[in-house]
Amino acid sequence: QVQLVESGGGLVQAGDSLRLSCAASGRTFGTYGMGWFRQAPGKERDFVAAIKWSGGSTYYADSVKGRFTISRDNAKNTVYLQMNSLKPEDTAVYYCAGDLVALRPRIATMEKEYAYWGQGTQVTVSS
Repeated sequence: QVQLVESGGGLVQAGDSLRLSCAASGRTFGTYGMGWFRQAPGKERDFVAAIKWSGGSTYYADSVKGRFTISRDNAKNTVYLQMNSLKPEDTAVYYCAGDLVALRPRIATMEKEYAYWGQGTQVTVSS
């Protein structure tokens, strides 16, 4: 049984930073890409960032490029999302996701490419 457990969300002010963590278990973490998505109230879930299984490549949504950094520690089975210069529009529930395909040669950016999801962690940015 694959499990993804996010942590690190909270209430911060605009300009602050947060680091989200996602601990994975139940399969060989280091052979699957990982992603972060977010869903704001009344909106669809959107792609935020993703990292290849090897950790060698990353990809970001334009809205977070230059402010967010995704990374992974395969020894700890954990993926991170460092969020700097937070804005009120970053307010959302953030979800960690695990790729459907092992050793995918490219980075997955669509929801349908992810097989496993965490329960989500709330990030609220006040102005």
